[in-house]
Amino acid sequence: MSLSFKLLRLRANLTLEEVAQAAGVTRGYLSKLERGLVKPSVGSALKLAKILNVPVEDLFGDAKTEEAIVITRSEAASPLADMMGAPRLIASTRGGHKMIAFVVRPGLSEEPNHPMSQHEGDELLYVLKGRVGLQLPSRSEELEPGDCVQFNGAMPHKLTSLSGEEAEVLIVIRIE
Repeated sequence: MSLSFKLLRLRANLTLEEVAQAAGVTRGYLSKLERGLVKPSVGSALKLAKILNVPVEDLFGDAKTEEAIVITRSEAASPLADMMGAPRLIASTRGGHKMIAFVVRPGLSEEPNHPMSQHEGDELLYVLKGRVGLQLPSRSEELEPGDCVQFNGAMPHKLTSLSGEEAEVLIVIRIE
């Protein structure tokens, strides 16, 4: 991150406890985030950015631009972290755009502690690689490369990699 989460939190004049309560996460999780031990999920990043009153890109260190056309070259995109599930920011709302895009590597389905995500805005998922499970409140779907799903991001949802294989999913979210 170009600006640390801690600096963004301090600029907003908020305590860890206040941010944790507002975001619905634990203080311990935020402490790990501040120390760079974890990366926020897409849903958590959207909530935290709203609470801190900053563009979500600030949580991933995206450079500011006022250009109407924004190109993110592959070598400049935030790199995928070694940990599964850490999002890679590939397109942002900079330049007045209303969409943000990430590539994520979902964790394995055997990881029960990963919570369901929910956030404002419409979401589009496109499976790039591997088999992926999409858990929704009323159903679960198995997705394969080339499958695409659109839904309201306020609906609780969770992605997992199936069969222990590495998977990658493009996530595009329209920001209101």
